[in-house]
Amino acid sequence: MSTSQQTFEVSSPIHDSFRVRQIAGMFDVPLQEKLTERFIAELPAIGDTWQVGLIVGPSGTGKSTVARQAFGAELYAPGDWPADAAVIDALFAAAGDDAISIKQMVGLLTAVGFSSPPAWVKPYRVLSNGERFRCDLARALVAGLTAYDTPPTVVFDEFTSVVDRDVARACAAAVAKAVRSQQVRGRFVAVTCHYDVEPWLAPDWTLDMATGRLQWRSLRRPSLQLEVRRCGAGLWPLFARHHYLSGSLSWGARCYAALCRGRPIAFCAVLAQFARRGAWRISRLVTLPDFQGLGIGTRLAEAIGDAYLAEGQQFGVTAAHPALLAHCLRSPRWRLRSIRKPGRARRRSLEDDYRDSHGRAVATFQYLGGVA
Repeated sequence: MSTSQQTFEVSSPIHDSFRVRQIAGMFDVPLQEKLTERFIAELPAIGDTWQVGLIVGPSGTGKSTVARQAFGAELYAPGDWPADAAVIDALFAAAGDDAISIKQMVGLLTAVGFSSPPAWVKPYRVLSNGERFRCDLARALVAGLTAYDTPPTVVFDEFTSVVDRDVARACAAAVAKAVRSQQVRGRFVAVTCHYDVEPWLAPDWTLDMATGRLQWRSLRRPSLQLEVRRCGAGLWPLFARHHYLSGSLSWGARCYAALCRGRPIAFCAVLAQFARRGAWRISRLVTLPDFQGLGIGTRLAEAIGDAYLAEGQQFGVTAAHPALLAHCLRSPRWRLRSIRKPGRARRRSLEDDYRDSHGRAVATFQYLGGVA
């Protein structure tokens, strides 16, 4: 890969005043008509093939200046979110309402790790910092759903600056996965002062403004160590409001949690299938918003499924969430058994005590296991 060294300049006017002259005299600051700073940095040459880039460095090293002058209009400018509109409506307005389908929008939200439907119908202002950040990511990347000729380059300044570092790493991994898998078309450049996101973003190139040097690399993303434990139903309230079904947890559910450094971040409830001896199914599967987009929920489901298969039991899931359906359809670990289209009611049974799938398209999968 080739690089080109460039000089970037930013100027700011000096407004003469009594206090400005006081400061200049106290600290020997030369007064001119304007102050000018120059930054020298290497950037990828035009035409280079890459998908994810990173501009990183301490505050004041010229990251935003370089990003603004090198990428121009491609630098994402955060805008105001309407106070009285749902996030999903605001995103469609940003995309151009009829420019994309609801399925595409759901895919985008899932790709950036914002996969809690209850949060999609809320206004932006009531969301957590982590959820807001993912909404901004989705709005920045929505251009990739409408650009059919030339996929855009999205440059996102202050990347992960407003979220805690666990959320930052999860967001970095989610957006990189979305771009590399072409769930979102185009290129993505993160601009940040936080070096800890680099291994999780795994960029094709990194410009470190502390040195001005560009380095091409292929980083191996760190693994996230999870512990799966049997737990009580008392943990469910922590996850309930993030699940797309509004019903309560069945009294007969076996409950499991995935823990990261001792903190529960995903929850799975399993029920015995009615009138089928030795057969079990997932009734609830949810990951906390701060950790969505990394595949943690499906890994938890499959770890539980492996344990049931090892005991000679059958294991499956009936679901409607697009992310779970997409994973099961492409994974050799799952086999599609049936699809129930919207409007087709099912017989009520004693198997569960929550709202059924009438009115939603759902698919049933059997877990096969055996494939890494």
